[in-house]
Amino acid sequence: MTLNRPEHNLLNEPMLREMADAIDLIGQKEEIKLIVLDSACKVFCGGIEVGEYTSQRVFQMLDAFHSAFAGILETAKPVVCVVNGPAIGGGAELAAFGDLVIATPKARFAQPEISIGVFPPLASTILPYLVGPKTALELVADGRAGERRARAGDGIDNRLVPEADLEKSVNDLIARITGHSGPVLTMAKKAILSGMGLSLKDGLKQSMNIFLNELYRLEDSQEGLHALVEKRKPNWKIASARIAD
Repeated sequence: MTLNRPEHNLLNEPMLREMADAIDLIGQKEEIKLIVLDSACKVFCGGIEVGEYTSQRVFQMLDAFHSAFAGILETAKPVVCVVNGPAIGGGAELAAFGDLVIATPKARFAQPEISIGVFPPLASTILPYLVGPKTALELVADGRAGERRARAGDGIDNRLVPEADLEKSVNDLIARITGHSGPVLTMAKKAILSGMGLSLKDGLKQSMNIFLNELYRLEDSQEGLHALVEKRKPNWKIASARIAD
């Protein structure tokens, strides 16, 4: 999925509804294993269009905003965000909600909402999980745009690559992930996200329940074990497909 609303990919209600619908549609396709979200513009995403913050628009906009981000969180497919430019406000939240983030040195992450008298509701929820509460509060309360450069492994970015290597790095990651079983990838994402907010003991219990009562019922799990014993490549039930939109 490519964000393509020049020049800054500003989010409005129609664009957010379109994103939510597309994620829901892709999530229903068993042959699709992975969603890659990138940008056709120099800016990954400049956040919410200012006009959407009016009292007449804000409720509809937030509903659409929540639908798009809930779709990312709830889709069974892992979501990879490719950030090769500024990700500001809602754009930074969009990257933060991605399951994986590949960034270049051109990437910038900022939450400037505090400077116009609001706070970012989604960032305020997800950032403490990703970077810890102190850094999250600094990012939200400071409000300076463009100050935080991409840093590999800092909780927001998984990988920082030179811009010249971006396409190859993304394609390599796609190839590796889509070479695995789609249903098993779904279970892995479910196990990781369903443990968030639980104690370590309860999270372990939840993960083990998914492993024993859901994962082991999959044909692909049994195929993977048989392939290991027989020293061959697994033959997953559903072949991977790639679509461009």
